[in-house]
Amino acid sequence: MRRRFILGALGATLAGATPGISSAAGSIAPTGTIFADTSDRGYRILVGGLPGGRIDRWAHAISLGVQAILSPDALLRVQTAGGRDGVTGANRLQALVAADGHTGALLPGAAPIAYLTGDPRVHFRPGEWIPILAGINPGVIVVRGGLARLAQPSPLRLAAAAPESPDLAAILAFELLGVPISPIFGLRDISAVARAFRLGEADAVLLAGEDIPADMASLQAANGSAICTLGSSDQAGGTRREQRFPALPTVEELASSRRVATLPAPLERAYQAVVAASRLDFILILPRLTPAVSVALWRQAALGAIGQPALQSAAAASAIALTVDSAGLALAPITAPPDALLALRQFLFTRFGWRPN
Repeated sequence: MRRRFILGALGATLAGATPGISSAAGSIAPTGTIFADTSDRGYRILVGGLPGGRIDRWAHAISLGVQAILSPDALLRVQTAGGRDGVTGANRLQALVAADGHTGALLPGAAPIAYLTGDPRVHFRPGEWIPILAGINPGVIVVRGGLARLAQPSPLRLAAAAPESPDLAAILAFELLGVPISPIFGLRDISAVARAFRLGEADAVLLAGEDIPADMASLQAANGSAICTLGSSDQAGGTRREQRFPALPTVEELASSRRVATLPAPLERAYQAVVAASRLDFILILPRLTPAVSVALWRQAALGAIGQPALQSAAAASAIALTVDSAGLALAPITAPPDALLALRQFLFTRFGWRPN
């Protein structure tokens, strides 16, 4: 309910601050703005998610922010497509959308996870996406009993949705840490995860997505302690500490302190790709071959949107960082080479007997 309230209030705030397109354009347009063409075709954001779901709510909030610059004289439509993992929406963008600059897609990080794990439904390639705006979450790993629990020989029971979900980042993180785990699959939302943790049925959780601070507080009440984060990408393509949780080490830092063996190189590259996808709460993209002037216009509109206090407040309340300038940096590791994809799928089959359906 709190998540819905935050974005619902955001939509009301932006809509209230935008009584007409022309006045909104004057209020948020950055210096040197070049406005969109005035054709009656309009623009749209294709949402890889369920109507009224998390990604759909972010799409509506972002659309209100970009409308004034991107499409001042025509309606900017938001259309949902498919399930909440975003695969159907990504497929539709790849196969059916003309790259004329009039359609973008907002997708969750679960969509590139499906690509990395070889989901047969996938008919898209993240390497061909043109990133516009990314919403990046910290990815915090919480363990009952904290770091001391890692020294115990019994496997950690990791709450997870599925091998092909963003929780795969935690599975690989514990592999990097040299800690045996026994995943409990099928826990597909934070309420189910928190309940399993409180009841002592799960020992470890990866918190990602919206409202991480509140979720952390809930788990801390059940003897959970945050031990590390997935970190964030630096300009050199490496990993640095997450600025929103600077006291927590990255997984790599924690692994180094434990002096455990490194992963084989292909699986290490797969890990970096999975982590990058898991950090993405959502990403706004355009299809390949979109004209450069249209790409520049979308990015300009996105910069105007994330500069609005209402959108900044909603992101801060959910511990999500909004970025245009670093959207490409956030997406880049997901284009893993073939040997990394093979290593990942072999790992999943060997450890969990999992294979794409």
